[in-house]
Amino acid sequence: MTLAAPATAPERSCSAASKERFKTYLRKIGSGEHTSSGLSRDEAADAMELILDGGASPAQIGAFLIAHRIRRPEPQELTGMLDVYRRRGPQLRTSQPAISFGMPFDGRTRTAPIYPLTALVLASAGLPVVLQGAGRMPVKYGVTAVELFEALGVSLGGRSLSWVQQQLDQLQLALVHQPDHFPAAETLISYREDLGKRPPVASLELMWTAHHGDHLLVSGFVHPPTEARAWQALELAGETNVLTVKGLEGSTDLPISRACVTGRPSSGGDGRQILHPRDHGCFGHDPLWEGIETWGSQAMAALGGQGELANPLLWNAGTYLWQAGLDPDQASGLDHARELLQSGAVLQRLQQLREHAGPKA
Repeated sequence: MTLAAPATAPERSCSAASKERFKTYLRKIGSGEHTSSGLSRDEAADAMELILDGGASPAQIGAFLIAHRIRRPEPQELTGMLDVYRRRGPQLRTSQPAISFGMPFDGRTRTAPIYPLTALVLASAGLPVVLQGAGRMPVKYGVTAVELFEALGVSLGGRSLSWVQQQLDQLQLALVHQPDHFPAAETLISYREDLGKRPPVASLELMWTAHHGDHLLVSGFVHPPTEARAWQALELAGETNVLTVKGLEGSTDLPISRACVTGRPSSGGDGRQILHPRDHGCFGHDPLWEGIETWGSQAMAALGGQGELANPLLWNAGTYLWQAGLDPDQASGLDHARELLQSGAVLQRLQQLREHAGPKA
């Protein structure tokens, strides 16, 4: 299997010609309410290439990001930027359909994350799972996937892409870590800090996946306009199997304290599905984030079917087993998840991941 090498961080220098080219894009998006216009897909892709390669000055990059933040990127602009991330970023492949989760890279600060535990259940069912994230990142500086797996005894940071692919092949779980696998994108973090707002690349991170091939792409959202733009951008990009989720803090974690708003867009419509945890005996409060040590204890208890995170885990894992096509309906998915947890299969997969990770090379 051929793996694409991750991009290296660019030299932060730019020519007069590249700055002038970038300036044409700034004029289009930053001219004011009545005279600004969107970029074409190709123009947005070229702008993103210039940003990643250092072909625009820091002042130009900052202006581009804040102008897009104010006016909101149009679907074809997001698709153009997504084209670049797919081409330049790390690439993973599987021999069977996978599930890939897109959630905010700046982490979680209010509610206890469920997605690492969900990923373990799905992987123990034989479904390849691709997660993506970064280190502590503005604007929230929330807890990261690497930290959460570390609390479970699985060290996933500082790994090569070939190592990640091997773990995906053998144990059906991969974590793409931006500092390790996409350093060119990592150079944009300082702009997020200086601007104090999520730039358009934050929307891009919810839609991008390093997995190339057949997959269900799950994308979190907060505001309905964000969801609608994502549908259009992903359709242009050729993503035909998409699930959008109004999850906790913009993540893909389904709440149990309220109805879950989801969508499966297709040519026949938005595929809107409202999932009610009360209908399946899963209703309750969404556990709060109380720190990494508390979470680690709660997580291990939940993998044994006990404690505060057990109910949210069952709801999430069962729903995603169904949505990924492993089970015919949601009730069957919940039964499947319950069986995996009660049989010890999930704890066994966790132990296999610990053994595979071992000490870093």
